Amino acid sequence: MKLKRQKHAKKNMGFYKHNFQFREPFQVLLDGTFCQAALRNKIQIREQLPGYLGGPTQLCTTRCVIKELESLGKALYGAKLIAQRFQIRSCSHHKDPVSGSVCLLSMIEEGNPHHFFIATQDQDLANKVKKKAGVPLLFIIQNTMVLDKPSPKSLSFVQKLQMNELVSEHQKQSIVELKEKEGLTKQEGEKRRKRKRAGGPNPLSCLKKKKKRTQEGQEASAEKKKRRKRKRNR
Repeated sequence: MKLKRQKHAKKNMGFYKHNFQFREPFQVLLDGTFCQAALRNKIQIREQLPGYLGGPTQLCTTRCVIKELESLGKALYGAKLIAQRFQIRSCSHHKDPVSGSVCLLSMIEEGNPHHFFIATQDQDLANKVKKKAGVPLLFIIQNTMVLDKPSPKSLSFVQKLQMNELVSEHQKQSIVELKEKEGLTKQEGEKRRKRKRAGGPNPLSCLKKKKKRTQEGQEASAEKKKRRKRKRNR
């Protein structure tokens, strides 16, 4: 069963690496519900997750998640201690903290540019994450961490890319950077500024004169042959 889960994880990771440019170290945003589930099921997130995802990981959370765990008191004290060990990613709620789910959703807006994984046991948050393309979802089931299969939204996005109906922001930026690196942007501008100049006379137009000369030569030789025949007849 463990080998089967690893195979599925490898396949799903390949999907995100190939289509959404996910690279190591993988950044995983965790909320309080995931930390609590890991504590209850005795899962060592820091030790087990890199092996499951197949590469180094950066475990991180936000201040809003920490604040939410603090407000819930002793019931989630252990989850708060776990979350406090992770790196803190800056969010836009410094002065007015929001719930952990709202905060994590704000971190993956605009196409998930920082390539975050979302680790949560909150079903409502998970459903909202699935509506966004290119956001891998982690959860715990039966004492095991599981990487969810790509959502229909992600699959549809990739299908449109393959049909050349849509170009991702990352690809647009890559094209611009490549053009700048090769100096193509400047050359294109110079080509537009160039005006079409009037060319000289077509050298092929002179061939007509040559044709006339050859015709005159043929007529002259024919006339000479006629004269020779007349002389012989005499």
